Amino acid sequence: MMTVRCPCCQREIEWSDRWPQRPFCSERCRLIDLGAWASEAYFIAGQACAPEDEEAGQPDTGPAN
Repeated sequence: MMTVRCPCCQREIEWSDRWPQRPFCSERCRLIDLGAWASEAYFIAGQACAPEDEEAGQPDTGPAN
């Protein structure tokens, strides 16, 4: 059976139905990771959007003619 390490606590677990929260070892580790994303401790690198683009919620269609 293939084993992986929990990304939160590094505990080694089997990659199987026995661990429904995989790749996490527990619901606790899964929620800790989710909280880190929600608090922006983790992020995907890239260019930031201009503030007006974020507020409108619409993609930039270019200048109006």
